[in-house]
Amino acid sequence: MRPAPLLLALVLAWLLPGVAASFGLLPASAWIAYGGVLALVAALDAWRLRRLATPDVARVAPEAWPVGVEREVELVVDGGARAMRVDLHDLHPQGWQADGLPRTLDLVPDAGVRFAYRLRPDERGDFGFDGVHLRLHSPWRLWRQRRVAGTAQRVRVFPNFAPLARLALLGAEQASRMVGAHVRRRRGEGTDFHQMRDYRVGDSLRQVDWKATSRMRRLISREYQDERNQHLLMVIDTGRRMLARDGALSHFDHVLDAALVVSYLALRQGDAVGLLASGGERRWVAPQRGMGAIDVFLRETYALQPTPVATDYLAAATELSLRHRRRSLVMLVTNLRDEDMEDLLAAVRMLQQRHHVVVASLREESLAGALDGPAQDLPGAVRAAAAARYLAQRAAAHDALRAHRVGVLDVTCAELPAALVERYLAIKREGRL
Repeated sequence: MRPAPLLLALVLAWLLPGVAASFGLLPASAWIAYGGVLALVAALDAWRLRRLATPDVARVAPEAWPVGVEREVELVVDGGARAMRVDLHDLHPQGWQADGLPRTLDLVPDAGVRFAYRLRPDERGDFGFDGVHLRLHSPWRLWRQRRVAGTAQRVRVFPNFAPLARLALLGAEQASRMVGAHVRRRRGEGTDFHQMRDYRVGDSLRQVDWKATSRMRRLISREYQDERNQHLLMVIDTGRRMLARDGALSHFDHVLDAALVVSYLALRQGDAVGLLASGGERRWVAPQRGMGAIDVFLRETYALQPTPVATDYLAAATELSLRHRRRSLVMLVTNLRDEDMEDLLAAVRMLQQRHHVVVASLREESLAGALDGPAQDLPGAVRAAAAARYLAQRAAAHDALRAHRVGVLDVTCAELPAALVERYLAIKREGRL
């Protein structure tokens, strides 16, 4: 329990006349009486504050959160049978960005107060709410007391699955175009007929079977399928390269989001999808079919974090070769450097003995304008020279991979989902597996 500003002001107002009373300018008895009354009132107000029951606080918050997306949290506060003023702050996970806290509430008897605030998590993993911090004001506003109400709550932060929810409403081709992939059709080639079904939003008019539509008196679409026995393996780097950040999210977060998008579309195509995380933390999800695999990927990867260690590409290739022997499309996503080439080339040669390999090399957004315009001073010239040397080394590393017939994607984090989807669909339709 701590004194409130009002009590401190009253004590100061009592002390100042005490100086005058010490010189006989004011009656000492009056000054002492004022002090006694103040002490009695303060003690009574403190006693009343201690007797106040702690308000009941209930929190309504989702158990699963997407990283980087703002969500609403609702608090319901019930003060019971007495009126009181309360300062409230929810003990949300540290580091999350909150909007709408703290709050000051004037509670009335037998009536609850409901309000909402917004939270945005910037990291994936397991987190917790540790109750609600309350600061109660005494009835006469002379004292304040801190208490903790409510219950603890554990939550999980996943990669941003909102794009997957939007893709679920579209056909495979429309979903591919939605993420920015350019789907190319080749004359004379198509897919095999699979089944007739009701028309869905996003279906092309070319899919509509007008004879069946006339017969059934509702829109009927023809559904086609590509070959459904192909495997896609996502290999994602969890080493130090993925600690770099573009915007609010790390490179690793962008990689996870992109891997989920291309995995979802591959599962929609009937292919089996697996995942290997290697470098820092390691994780293996065997290839599987069906849309339920997305839930498995989310559960297995939501808490993965990059660590400041060098990635051993050869060890990752060895593990993949031992775990999965069927020919597959292997998409390795990393942030390639010139010093990594010897190890990466050895890993690629091992994988190429059985698989079709694509390497996606992330490029920082800041490099886009590094060489735009002339340098105005010495530090600017040094930065421009360093950027030019770095870009030249990246280009040389990519050329070395292409010389070994490896598909290379030199992309930013924003370009990654579309690039992966476009390359996957191109390889699938060209029958290179």
